[in-house]
Amino acid sequence: MNAAKYNRLKGKSRVMGQGILMVRAVLANPADRPSFDTWYEKEHLPDAVKTFRPLRAWRVWSRSDPSMHIAFYEFENTRQAEAILNTDGIKALIAEFDRVWGAKVSRTREVLDVVDERSS
Repeated sequence: MNAAKYNRLKGKSRVMGQGILMVRAVLANPADRPSFDTWYEKEHLPDAVKTFRPLRAWRVWSRSDPSMHIAFYEFENTRQAEAILNTDGIKALIAEFDRVWGAKVSRTREVLDVVDERSS
């Protein structure tokens, strides 16, 4: 077991410098949320995990803006997260996303650098 995972399990601070690829999606029509949610859960997230091979992946819906969905893909470092942005794998996922959702969903991608994390 690597140190970062051990520390997470023990409730201690984790190793910093981990990279997170964050994908923010905003639905043009909030009525699309149920079908988008099912598609993302059953198809897109599993495909992204197979393609990216992150340490972990999770997704959330904004409580402040019900049309905003954010997916997080955690990597050992920011270099790995940044490298994903230039792969054929992400290009294929983007093409599939665009085929299914087209202009119904706008997206942005950001790489985040974990600099501090604590738990009680």
